[in-house]
Parts: sequence; structure tokens; C-alpha cells
Amino acid sequence: MSPSQSAARRTVLKGAAAIAGAVGGGAALAACSTEGTGGSGSPAVPAAPVELGAASEVPVGGAKLFREQKLVVSCPAAGQYKAFSAQCTHAGCVLDKIDDGEGNCPCHGSRFDVTTGKVLRGPAAEPLPAVPVRAEGGKLIAG
Repeated sequence: MSPSQSAARRTVLKGAAAIAGAVGGGAALAACSTEGTGGSGSPAVPAAPVELGAASEVPVGGAKLFREQKLVVSCPAAGQYKAFSAQCTHAGCVLDKIDDGEGNCPCHGSRFDVTTGKVLRGPAAEPLPAVPVRAEGGKLIAG
């Protein structure tokens, strides 16, 4: 291969790599959509009542993440419940765990107080939206 053919090949390969990077970057940006759906197409707050499970699953003074329903419920005192969307307000990712009363977003590291929804660490700037919740017949109903 001549030096001019080698240089032309490098130029073509660099161009292909740049295109692949741009496509991959676009996919990554789409994953960081601020639409509040986390890419799942479902809203951050349930539109209709959702049964979460037994109220006894949420410890008094603690909280439980209902990841499948995208909700976090805390119990500040016996029989009292507070619920918030578990979708990060930065990019819509669903919180993955609760540590010491803080909900963790696995995508970019935002942290939220699960008893108030308040942002404790960004990049999220908005608190988690509150969701009405009640105990009915020993079960938690949100929305």
C-alpha cells in the first residue's frame, strides 16, 4: 500500500469513527431525556391509583423503594405515609436503592431525601414529585 493510500484509508477510518461516536452520543443523550419518563414512556406520577403492597412492608421511621411502580414510600410515624415519585428529576432514571434515608439515582449520582423528596446532591435541581398515598385494608394505595 502506498503512503497516499495509507493516508486516505486513515482519513476514511477516522470519519467512520467520528460518525459512530456521534450516533452513540445521540443515543446517550436520548437516555438522559428530561421528559420525566426515564425512557419508559410512563409518567413520573401515576395517573390512576396503584396498589403497592402491605403497609407493614414500610418500617416506621424508614422507607421502602417500590422500584417496579417507580415510587418511594416513607413512614414517619405509625400509620402515616408519604410517597414520592422514584424517577430522578434530572434525567428520569429510577432510583435504585435507599441508604440512610437517601434515595440514589444510579445514572448520574443525584441523591434525594426519601422523607421529603428534597434534592440532597445534584445534578438534579428539582425535588421528587409528591404522590398521594393511603393505607386501606392493610395495603398501600398510591395515586
